[in-house]
Amino acid sequence: MGIFTRFLIIDCPEDLHCEPDGTQPAFEIHFTADGEIPFPQVILHAHGKQILINGDTIRSSQEGSYVAAVPAGTLEGERVRIQIEGCRQADPAHAQGEDWIKEYRDLCLIRPPRPRADIPAAMVGGAEMKLYFGIHKHMHQPYYNTTDRNYWDGEKDGIFGSRGGNYTDFIPNAVRQYIEGELPHAGLSTSWSGSLIEQLDRCGTEGLCGGRFAAWNSALRQLAGAKTELGNPRIAFSAFGFFHPLMPLIPAQDIVRQIAWHRDLIQREFGIEASRVLFPPETAFHVRMIPALVEAGVTAVIYDSIHRFRACRDYPYAGINEGMLPPNSAEQANPPVDDWLQLTNIWAGSKISPRLLRPEYVGYEDPDGKLHTIIAVPAERYIGNEDARGGFGALQYPDVLGQVYDRIVSTGSYDPAHPPFFVLHSDGDNHGGGADSYYGHNTARLVEWLQQDGRFELTTVEDYLQRFPPDPTAVTHIEPGSWAGADNGDPQFMKWFSRYDQPYSPDLNSWAVLTAFQNGVHTLESSAPDHPQLPAAIRLLLTAETSCYWYWTGQQLWDQQVTNAANLGLGMLKPALDALVAAGHDRNGPTIFPPWVTPENPGGKRWGQGCLLDAARQGVAHTFVADISGLARVELVLRTDAGEQRLAMRNHGPYPSETGATVTADYLTADLPVGAGDVRYFIEAEDRRGNVSRGALERIFLA
Repeated sequence: MGIFTRFLIIDCPEDLHCEPDGTQPAFEIHFTADGEIPFPQVILHAHGKQILINGDTIRSSQEGSYVAAVPAGTLEGERVRIQIEGCRQADPAHAQGEDWIKEYRDLCLIRPPRPRADIPAAMVGGAEMKLYFGIHKHMHQPYYNTTDRNYWDGEKDGIFGSRGGNYTDFIPNAVRQYIEGELPHAGLSTSWSGSLIEQLDRCGTEGLCGGRFAAWNSALRQLAGAKTELGNPRIAFSAFGFFHPLMPLIPAQDIVRQIAWHRDLIQREFGIEASRVLFPPETAFHVRMIPALVEAGVTAVIYDSIHRFRACRDYPYAGINEGMLPPNSAEQANPPVDDWLQLTNIWAGSKISPRLLRPEYVGYEDPDGKLHTIIAVPAERYIGNEDARGGFGALQYPDVLGQVYDRIVSTGSYDPAHPPFFVLHSDGDNHGGGADSYYGHNTARLVEWLQQDGRFELTTVEDYLQRFPPDPTAVTHIEPGSWAGADNGDPQFMKWFSRYDQPYSPDLNSWAVLTAFQNGVHTLESSAPDHPQLPAAIRLLLTAETSCYWYWTGQQLWDQQVTNAANLGLGMLKPALDALVAAGHDRNGPTIFPPWVTPENPGGKRWGQGCLLDAARQGVAHTFVADISGLARVELVLRTDAGEQRLAMRNHGPYPSETGATVTADYLTADLPVGAGDVRYFIEAEDRRGNVSRGALERIFLA
């Protein structure tokens, strides 16, 4: 009898009634193949664990027929994924991906009803007080060469190969435990960059990483249809930017396109529509993003909670332990609160406000005075960081979340129409929060705790917003910023402005090059949208916006990436752009990079060596501006209580590139008036063809 090529018959139960004490009874799995199976194996996926049955525990009843016995009490949970597989090699260590042949079946374990929770929720105004929370897992790999998407080497093979479970079945395993645990609203959201998905597809097609990613998305696709009690996905594939861009620092039209490209890819890969809730790359949010997000169909955005706390008047700034400078007074537009809490038993560099841990509408007023709003969902900084260390293995949920719960009870701040809710977010493929144990054993412990503690409920963002929609008439403000892992996520996004105070900054170089690249692409697109080279140039541009190329400053591999993409893309478009300028047909205004101010808080505080020092009162606004037709004027429009004034910005010429950039934007500055107080400002630029552009309306306090 020859070596098998396929399974002919698989016989296993579809459901089993457990004993009164919940014990699973013994059962057998019979399978027959069209030949000898050198290495038969059954894997039982249940409650975050994998149980292997192979070797002598599988008996052969006749040629090509096998029986795997599952002892009583082996399985936990309610649903079991049975993986029947055979290897065409007797020693699996020498097998390739094509040597494995697999089939899957599902088993339902019918268990007696569980007892009610042992710890009841507090009663507030006749209603149970619950604290709701969600979990978010972020998955990303950038392109390691912006100009060659097929670039690959042993290092990349190792990076991807070491994350096999993260990119295949870890998330489905965790979500199955929520289902088996009968948690009606539980699920998790997850953000997958387009650059990661495309590379996983390539791994699957070409057999990279030892064939680990053949049909890599099958488990995710299968569980993508699982629904909560309200009919929302248990796995919510968050809206996201395709190439992981830092959205606060790219043009609105690129934000829209990055989200649209990503939404289309999610539908193709997972067979489900992407969520309308955005997890912005790097958790980086600025209110000036709101118009673009709304245009892209986003209804809610996740942000780092500390930036809501710091936007309150009388915020209890914690000093250098907080990792950021004191908030700028212009950002502190919200009323003070009085329920500040210093968390214990985790690292927390500053106090949090439990009453602010809930979704709210946040607004942005543009230069024309129009208010744009969106729902903002807090991701709790310190509790999320602790959860990222390994879930229940690191974060003691009952104790830490209990502190938040008890503070809400003691301050009487519970609102049953808008109860507390926050997200615990972390990388899903790095460190403790990306380990097998997080998705497996520690998730099992989380489920067991929630079954017994009526004070807390795990829910998806969509289920929460459907049950407890925020008040659209109550619009608040959030300070700009990102997650803690980006130099503590300061409001100026200085992680992406490294060495800005030195004669040459690789980060500023990349922003200047990117600004010029954006102007060239957008200009040609507005005048000749059908140009044959435009699609390739657009892809290069969106790739160049990947935030990683700034995150790892000081490494030539990363510092060079934006320039390489821009040189290639603009080289493709140069004849068309030159012809457009020569004919006087440029109809696109200048591209304006969002301004930054030095010192960050004029007249406030700045960093010293391990301390805070007084900052100069004289503030300087900086920006990059590019236009293929040249610049006629660039002005900073300043609005104060005394009215509006225009300040001509000094043009220092193209930013001096050390990466061989063929084109870079002009670098401009303007001195801000000392002592002007709480001001609003924007940049207006005109090119030599009379096309005018305006930047976003910014805010700053000038002491």
